[in-house]
Amino acid sequence: MTRKNPLFDTATTLGKILGFLGVSTICGVLVAGLLVPAAAVSGSAASGSIQFFDTLPAELQVDPPSQNTTILAKDGTPIASIYAENRTKVPLDQMSPFIKDAVIAIEDSRFYEHGGIDTTGIMRALVSTARGNKQGASTITQQYVNNVINESLVAADREEDVKLNGGGKGVGDKLREMKLAIALEKKFSKEQILEGYLNIVFFNRDAYGIEAASKFFFSTSAKNLTLPQAALLAGLVNSPSAFDPIANPDNAKVRRDLVLAAMVNQGKITQAQYDEAVATPVTTQVTPARQGCAYATMAPYFCDYVLHLLFNDPAYGDTQEERIKRVQRGGLTIQTTLDPTAQNVAQQQVDATAGANPDKWGASIVSVQPGTGQIVSMAQNTVWLPQEGKFDQTQNFNVDVLDSEGNDLNGIGGFQPGSTMKPFTFAQWLNEGKSMNQNVNAAVRRYPQNFPWRNTCPTPTNGWYDASNGTIDLQNSDEGYYRNMTVLYGLKNSINTATFASAAQVDLCGIQGIVDATGIHGGLPARDDTGKITDPNPKVPMTTLANLIGSTQTAPLTMAASFATFAADGKYCEPIAITSVKDQSGAQLPAQSSSCKDAVKPEVARGVAYAMGKVLDEGSGSLIRPALNSKNFPVAAKTGTNDSNGSTWVVGYTSGLATASWFGDPLADQSRYGRNLTVNGKFYPSIDGYMIAGPQFTNYMLAVAPAYGTNPFQQPPSNLLGTAPAPQRNNTPSNTPSTAPNPAPSSGNGNNGNGNKN
Repeated sequence: MTRKNPLFDTATTLGKILGFLGVSTICGVLVAGLLVPAAAVSGSAASGSIQFFDTLPAELQVDPPSQNTTILAKDGTPIASIYAENRTKVPLDQMSPFIKDAVIAIEDSRFYEHGGIDTTGIMRALVSTARGNKQGASTITQQYVNNVINESLVAADREEDVKLNGGGKGVGDKLREMKLAIALEKKFSKEQILEGYLNIVFFNRDAYGIEAASKFFFSTSAKNLTLPQAALLAGLVNSPSAFDPIANPDNAKVRRDLVLAAMVNQGKITQAQYDEAVATPVTTQVTPARQGCAYATMAPYFCDYVLHLLFNDPAYGDTQEERIKRVQRGGLTIQTTLDPTAQNVAQQQVDATAGANPDKWGASIVSVQPGTGQIVSMAQNTVWLPQEGKFDQTQNFNVDVLDSEGNDLNGIGGFQPGSTMKPFTFAQWLNEGKSMNQNVNAAVRRYPQNFPWRNTCPTPTNGWYDASNGTIDLQNSDEGYYRNMTVLYGLKNSINTATFASAAQVDLCGIQGIVDATGIHGGLPARDDTGKITDPNPKVPMTTLANLIGSTQTAPLTMAASFATFAADGKYCEPIAITSVKDQSGAQLPAQSSSCKDAVKPEVARGVAYAMGKVLDEGSGSLIRPALNSKNFPVAAKTGTNDSNGSTWVVGYTSGLATASWFGDPLADQSRYGRNLTVNGKFYPSIDGYMIAGPQFTNYMLAVAPAYGTNPFQQPPSNLLGTAPAPQRNNTPSNTPSTAPNPAPSSGNGNNGNGNKN
């Protein structure tokens, strides 16, 4: 049996060294040749290796790593943090000296001496590895290079190409890393490299960079880290799982104390500091990393709306995937229009209305500022994440379906606005120069297929009301209103037959023009047979007769912004939520600005405000007016209820604030009748706009409106006011059919409902 020479036995220490060097010849020669270029390096292998090294790229694009995007309220109050990686960049001077010294002591003690590669460390690692104790030799600069490369791969959706220190890297990878480290040292100062490293390095799946790690583990900032805390985090970099102080506190203490020992041995701390620090137990005070609108400090649904505005904006990327990445990784600062004070009041009101109800009835409030379109508040009575005893919902009641989390075929996309659509017929009446005190015959209940509507639009008139021809006659909610009355009386008391009698004397296309000009559109997008969106903001066709009294789902935000037109003397402003967006360098990115246009003649807007003031003073909203009288400021509003009583509204305004208040069925098919229900312990045989949405509107406006201005509305011209005729006696028409007390919802040929008189 031939004995192996023990000198070359790979089981011996020397054998391991030679075996390792056999694999690493190229690496060692290249490093030596690079660091000492004037040295004589002989042999074709060496020269070939250096030639290979010289062909490697030396440029490294150091892009800012993924950072948290912050959404702010109008006053700068944080609303939410959005991120793919929880990271907040801080400058080096905002980091504790302990963390800088600790990281250098344990990761790269000669950081300030080498030029990117530490030859002493490499040789020490070779010997240690040959002895069976694997040891790394990467400098902080090399680790920074590795992190930058990996961060770029992740940002490019190439996670499968990420290579971590200690595994998966070949000789070529290490050589490239070394050359890039040297190039980096020539381009940046040591302080810049250390700052970049501490801001990019991974500590925990919920903490990237030292600021996020400080907050996550200790609920403090990087600037205020104590010596034991800094040493623990510095030790964590080597293996975030093995040295996790939450899951493995004993391991974390051993590693922390090793860091402290390195610090005292290198003269970075005193013996007394060391003794005190190692005697300190490992404790954490975790602040969970909560990102996204679900964890917003306020207004989670407004937050979600803001995100959808950006996700749908081509300025932030060609595809929605690119836009989402831009927001989640871009470290943006998004300033919004939200007023925290108004939002708090709105949330209190919707929660008081129906905060916890097992039957899942919904309540919402949204406000905009006339003349600017800025969204002041947006609230609903649900919680984003499931909670015991709460109504959880991710869809936003206040906005179009494409602007909400539920942006699919099952989305809500608003509610039937009922009689809140009547002011637009009234506005066209005034627009044609007619007096609001002119009489119309509200006794007429039949509008057959051949009725001579005036319609100059290319879209044909659709629908009819005729009990003799397959539908039912037009109805009011109460008997006794089928008679002659003024147009003003019909609006303030929300009489369906008066609205139709008015519409019969104007151009339906004119009503369409006012509805379009004031921003009214359907909350559900138009789609083709395959489900593809053909129009994200479809018109509400006012030549479809049922829409005169509100049969098409429309979002509360749309209604609030539209009514704000009348408050702003006829100027419509698109609702906006984002006033400023800055990237992490402070550069401005595209945001929203007020986009306003003249939509309604000023005299018409004033006439509508006058009439809707009467709604509260004398008409269908009179039961909610007394509370408003306590502040004695002018308010104009319209109540509304759909056929099934499942959607009830008050939409109104002061001179400085327009608000839509809604209560009803928010479930996807919205098929429930709003009858025989109990809300907050009170039973309702049926609900109308003034009953629940009304007090919600009143309480909110009392608290918020004064801050936005409550100036008197300007009076309309005398020709639009006219003179009120003498009251008319009741006149029940001969064509009144027998009707059931709870008629079925509309079949599409006309509004077959209960009249929306509220």
